[in-house]
Amino acid sequence: MPSGGRFQRHPVDPVPLHTLTGVAGGALFGGSFDPVHVAHLIVAEAAADALGSNVRFLPAREQPFKRAAHQATPEQRAEMLDLAVAGNPRLGVERVELGLPTPSYTVRTLRALGDREPGNRFTLLLGADAARDLAAWWEVEALPRLADIVVFARPGASVVRHPLIKRVIPVPMIDLSATKVRERVKQGLSIRYLVPDSVREYIGAHGLYR
Repeated sequence: MPSGGRFQRHPVDPVPLHTLTGVAGGALFGGSFDPVHVAHLIVAEAAADALGSNVRFLPAREQPFKRAAHQATPEQRAEMLDLAVAGNPRLGVERVELGLPTPSYTVRTLRALGDREPGNRFTLLLGADAARDLAAWWEVEALPRLADIVVFARPGASVVRHPLIKRVIPVPMIDLSATKVRERVKQGLSIRYLVPDSVREYIGAHGLYR
């Protein structure tokens, strides 16, 4: 983080795709996804286009920087992701964190994937907000040996300057969050078009977020 706590809007120069060694192993998009919504899917699709890679959603079992507990169980969040990506060959769901100890440290996750898929290297997708915490990550010094970090940023977003960030890619601006989706469900309001229909039906069938 630069001195004074200020973040730079343009932390790195664009990096040619062939310099990102993790592309061949696929990109990992981690988060709570409680629940997954259309903005998550749009970001993943934009990243797949920018990187020329498939993208795996990586639901966290328990995020170390998350103050509030997840409302849906890890498996429910993974099942909603399965429904959301169905029919899209470029998007998938990676459940490796669901079987690892908590909290869900990214370095631990990447090592588990490396053990399972030897020779594969990954691209780790981070939002601009998550990238601001990068310096505080557990064993952050081990990340360069495990993955390339790519930050996705919406128009006007500030992105921290950090030597581990290989590239910044633009994604569309959509004012939507899982918190807003949960609040609408709790208030009895419609979430149609905010989440895929299959996810909306799952939330209703399981009585989530009420």
